[in-house]
Amino acid sequence: MAELELTLSGVVKEYRTGSEPVRALDGIDLTIEGGQFVSLVAPSGAGKSTLLHMLGALDVPDCGSILFNGVEVTSLSDNEQSEFRRHQVGFVFQFFNLLPTMSAWENVAVPKLLDGLPIKKAKADALALLDMVGLGNRAEHRPAQLSGGQIQRVAIARSLIMDPALLIADEPTGNLDSKTSLNVLEILADVAHRSDGSRAVVMATHDASAARFTDRTVSMIDGRIDNDVLAVVASPGR
Repeated sequence: MAELELTLSGVVKEYRTGSEPVRALDGIDLTIEGGQFVSLVAPSGAGKSTLLHMLGALDVPDCGSILFNGVEVTSLSDNEQSEFRRHQVGFVFQFFNLLPTMSAWENVAVPKLLDGLPIKKAKADALALLDMVGLGNRAEHRPAQLSGGQIQRVAIARSLIMDPALLIADEPTGNLDSKTSLNVLEILADVAHRSDGSRAVVMATHDASAARFTDRTVSMIDGRIDNDVLAVVASPGR
């Protein structure tokens, strides 16, 4: 995969609350490069979830540009945006969103199976990713048989099954204890750093302690970027 470059220029998004417009994003300029683990830090209502939706082509801005490796995402048709999300973006959610009747490997393999890959190859790819996140011995377990941290690691493996250039994690440690959170942060950092510049991980969080383990912290307030800092990353074991 080529090195990733994702650039947002003048991105604005407004919603209406009753008759009043609310500007969720107010002229966002941001460039994200491959190999980075980036945190978006902001309180509720500051615009971080809306910004994640823009990065993942889940929504389009009212104005502005979003260039993904030179492709203008805002100009894609609905079908093209759907294909973009399926093959270029992986999503990790706070509440996991695993299918309860499926085993861990089946949950990971679902995107490949929906894409038409034979089940034998999809299973092999899923097992390799479960090994990567330390769950090779839990491949046949269903979500109810796993801990919260194990479920989130399955979700991370699932998000990587299509080999996306961008991994978006929305409050991935929000429902985890501190020890398990460190493990998840370590895996997300490894996902970004092992990519040779072809993949970035962007994590939204309200937790400043989680942001300490990322390469770069982008702080938001009132729909704007307030601060953008490259950091000396703390060791996840400390």
